[in-house]
Amino acid sequence: MSQDSASARSRSVSVDDTGVRRQLADGSEESVAWSELSSVVIRVIPEGPWKEDVFLMLAAADGTGTAVPSGDPAADALIERLQTLPGFDNEKFIEAMTTDADEAYVVWRASDAS
Repeated sequence: MSQDSASARSRSVSVDDTGVRRQLADGSEESVAWSELSSVVIRVIPEGPWKEDVFLMLAAADGTGTAVPSGDPAADALIERLQTLPGFDNEKFIEAMTTDADEAYVVWRASDAS
């Protein structure tokens, strides 16, 4: 998915007890259920400060998922929920959110939750 594509822009993001859903501008939807979540990656792209440069990428075991821009109004609720995942790496999360390096930071994997 290209973050620069007009069709990839969010129309809305919702976070609830079921999971995360992102409605795209082209009408399509990306989603991941909490029960299917397999990994959380913070992707930093050196585009800021004028373009979105940090994405919360959530992947399901089947390869589907969604990427939520950190500037989205629902991002705070999403981050709060992610930080409750067993084994969530808060130190790596803070590092990812405070850098401008072109990098992906794995902050949680289902296998780390045990």
